[in-house]
Amino acid sequence: MENVIADDIVAAGNAEREKALRTDYAALGEQLHRRAIDIDAILKKLEAFGVAIPSWGVGTGGTRFARFPGDGEPRDIFDKIEDCAVIQQLTRATPRVSLHIPWDKADPKRLKQAASRHGLGFDAMNSNTFSDAKDQKHSYKFGSLSHADPGTRRQAVEHNLECIEIGRTLGSKALTIWIGDGSNFPGQVNFARAFERYLDSVRTVYAALPDDWRLFTEHKMYEPAFYSTVVQDWGTNYIIAKELGDKAYCLVDLGHHAPNVNIEMIVSRLVQFGKLGGFHFNDSKYGDDDLDAGSIDPYRLFLVFNELVDAEQSKKKGFDPAHMLDQSHNVTDPIESLMLSAIEVQRAYAQALLVDRNALEAYQEANDALMATQTLKSAYRTDVEPILAMARLNTGGAIDPVAAYRASGYRRKVASERPAVAAGGGGIV
Repeated sequence: MENVIADDIVAAGNAEREKALRTDYAALGEQLHRRAIDIDAILKKLEAFGVAIPSWGVGTGGTRFARFPGDGEPRDIFDKIEDCAVIQQLTRATPRVSLHIPWDKADPKRLKQAASRHGLGFDAMNSNTFSDAKDQKHSYKFGSLSHADPGTRRQAVEHNLECIEIGRTLGSKALTIWIGDGSNFPGQVNFARAFERYLDSVRTVYAALPDDWRLFTEHKMYEPAFYSTVVQDWGTNYIIAKELGDKAYCLVDLGHHAPNVNIEMIVSRLVQFGKLGGFHFNDSKYGDDDLDAGSIDPYRLFLVFNELVDAEQSKKKGFDPAHMLDQSHNVTDPIESLMLSAIEVQRAYAQALLVDRNALEAYQEANDALMATQTLKSAYRTDVEPILAMARLNTGGAIDPVAAYRASGYRRKVASERPAVAAGGGGIV
């Protein structure tokens, strides 16, 4: 595996911090031992845990109003892979990259070679029928898979089939479909006909899936359509997965819900009926803000993982959720944000592993609301940072990834090598 940042920079930073880390790890181990928890068992799970990086996440995001590009932005998918390699090298928590086609379209063999050189693999493929590509015959202004025009629907289907073929070459095992189809005015579309057209289109895509692939369909309450959205909530998403078959699952993006929606209960429902496919992790304050995971409501992220660990330990049949970050970085260095977000996802997982499941179940059965919620908070309040840092150290990463990244001067280096990207007006990522 080819490291992007010099090994001696990572080693020097670790040498400064390792002694203190081992002291903190031992102290936490003693604390957890008193709670009958094996810290080394938690550590092994963290070392094996990974979350995928979206290729588009390493570029600077934007809003409908403006986009302010950062220094050394990736010019193409190969620059993106290099940036993703930095994140994996320092965190050891992001071993796979998720591509978005046609944004990342390139020779699949070159893509595979570039990723392999850095020890990276490929996660789910993502199709784009929510914006128009160059030389595209039919526009998606009024929809794609649910469009009234059969030719536009056929074009959208063919694009998804192309994504599957690219993914097969790369070693991907899933396709994620998210569409922006919907309406902005009452009466603009017929709800039932639009949904039926969507189902007909996606059935064709589903039929082309390789036997060992999964299809993830993603719901979103609003945007870019603001009156109605064809796949607007988890209930509709569940219907789609049931209609399609055993290889179809629901993908949950944490920002794709109304404020204060109980997302962890949605997770529980989808797990219970075998249709939870995976996650796009981010955070939000008002809507689909695509903020850094755990930056606004880390307790909600913990509660989501509480349900996932409950399913993991209950050995639910077919339970194998995919994990990916899906964020837009408008004012931070995307590499730094993605590193910290990956760590926040790991943190939520580690905290959820600390929940005393037997005690929690006993309090639930006894209707002891106070002690049930305190059992969760006891795990959430535990500082698991020594476990996370030790997992990075043991797997060859950096104890402090951001410090190592800044010490490396990577951003300055690529800024001198990559031409500046012009600022643009609008364009939501």
